[in-house]
Amino acid sequence: MVFRLVFAICLWTCLLLVLKSSLIDANEANVNCLRNFKAKVEDPNGYLTSWDFKNETVGFICKFNGVTCWHDDENRVLSIKLSGYGLRGVFPEAIKECSDLTGLDLSRNNFSGPLPSNLTSVIQLVTILDLSYNRFSGEIPVSIANITFLNTLNLQNNQFTGQLPPQLMLLGRLTKFNVANNRLEGPVPNFNETLKIGPESFDNNLNLCAAVGGLTAAALVVGTVLFFYFRRMGVVRKKQDDPEGNRWAKSLKGQKGVKVFMFKNPVSKMKLSDLMKATEEFKKDNIIGTGRTGTMYKGVLEDGTPLMIKRLQDSQRSEKELDSEMQTLGSVKHRNLVPLLGYCIASRERFLIYEYMPNGYLYDQLHPTDEESFKPLDWPSRLKIAIGAAKGLAWMHHSCNPRIIHRNISSKCILLTAEFEPKISDFGLARLMNPIDTHLSTFVNGEFGDFGYVAPEYSRTMVATPKGDVYSFGVVLLELVTGQKATSVTIVSEEAEEEIFKGNLVEWITKLSSESKLQEAIDKSLLGNNAEDEIFKVLKVACNCVLPEVAKQRPTMFEVYHFLRAIGESYNFTTDDDILIPSESGEADFIEELIVR
Repeated sequence: MVFRLVFAICLWTCLLLVLKSSLIDANEANVNCLRNFKAKVEDPNGYLTSWDFKNETVGFICKFNGVTCWHDDENRVLSIKLSGYGLRGVFPEAIKECSDLTGLDLSRNNFSGPLPSNLTSVIQLVTILDLSYNRFSGEIPVSIANITFLNTLNLQNNQFTGQLPPQLMLLGRLTKFNVANNRLEGPVPNFNETLKIGPESFDNNLNLCAAVGGLTAAALVVGTVLFFYFRRMGVVRKKQDDPEGNRWAKSLKGQKGVKVFMFKNPVSKMKLSDLMKATEEFKKDNIIGTGRTGTMYKGVLEDGTPLMIKRLQDSQRSEKELDSEMQTLGSVKHRNLVPLLGYCIASRERFLIYEYMPNGYLYDQLHPTDEESFKPLDWPSRLKIAIGAAKGLAWMHHSCNPRIIHRNISSKCILLTAEFEPKISDFGLARLMNPIDTHLSTFVNGEFGDFGYVAPEYSRTMVATPKGDVYSFGVVLLELVTGQKATSVTIVSEEAEEEIFKGNLVEWITKLSSESKLQEAIDKSLLGNNAEDEIFKVLKVACNCVLPEVAKQRPTMFEVYHFLRAIGESYNFTTDDDILIPSESGEADFIEELIVR
């Protein structure tokens, strides 16, 4: 055992050294990427003068105009957005060295010439590519079809010629596409039916879908016009026939005898038809919230029992796999977790049935759409939510068997009872914690989720850890204290009436912390009630969760819970503890097991 532990520690040290070396190389590559980009393009308006490469501080390129990094403390470029800068030159192949790039917007500039034929190897991970309103010419390279994560492809208002590559149909993730105002010809590819492309996306390409030669050409032109007309009318008719957008639910009406498997029966028996009736066939008005795991609906059974029914998003699990996972999740019970009552498998649809939470999602309580009638949560309620949610997450990490990493903690997955008792939802949906399979699939498949909550190391390691959950929970604590949204904070100077900060919540807190101005972050609605000392202590706990550059410096959820519990001791929020004290040897054994396997 001792030998194995020593071996594991040595191996772990070697891995850290290799990782550190690779990070240094990656940072240098990204710096070279932007340096060469600047050198290759003409910048007549001087917008890139802020790209000063003499500065060698950590994350210095993250302050460049138009550049967004994965995290401010490392030189790894997430996106480059230089729309309207007046830049000139050919397509800048130097961006290949920005190997983690997911967004490229060079629209409304004066770039010209053809796109490189090997475009896939230049921007292979890009999800958004906007080259519109330039003077790019030549044929659209077939290799674009190999940029498999593309969600948006905008090439309108250029000088592209030739045919649209039929291989574009292979872009299964594409949701937006536009090639209007070019010089394209030939047939339009038969895109996936889920991609709703109107005729305006092909406007002003006079030879698109047309062949040469007399009446044949005229007939094809007329046919093309009619095709787009009837296609548009079909879309309009479909919307009229299905105004609620729940045609998928109506297709289930013909299925008879589909059972709902219940772990705790609010009624003696339940079928799919009962869920259909309870949600009015999953009517849009009954949607409580939507997220990466699916859409949540409110349902009311005939006896008046309220439920929440989640339609899982694109579940790929087989019935056997889902049955096994649901049996495990159904046995996971804690005061601060939303009770999973049952599940239903109907055709390709997967539904989860939860106990109803009257006060909805924490996100909506903090950031309502109707601000005029909004009544901010008071401090005792916010502290109660913080302590309860921390307790639920700590129990998942340290006492649940098997232990669970949530992977998607945010204020959008914390629901509130009528008494504002917090309950965490969506636990276990990413995957149960398993040393063999800890990869965060949402990064692997190109859907990067909500950057305001995701721990910065996830983009580098692609591995979910308990400390990643701690970071995400720290952002939730910041929301509770500041009242600000995680992904967008805009601060305007009252004196000068000008914008002095714009970024995400962690960036703002980092800035205030470095200037010793953390007190300025506190939600003004919380001031004046003699709770400032408690509020500031919670703010410091949140900072410990999100500010350390190294994940291991963050506290565990067990520690976070006890910090918060001590702060709120006078309120008597908590009941008897059911969280096991984590042993250092247990954590070491787990790390060893993870390395060896």
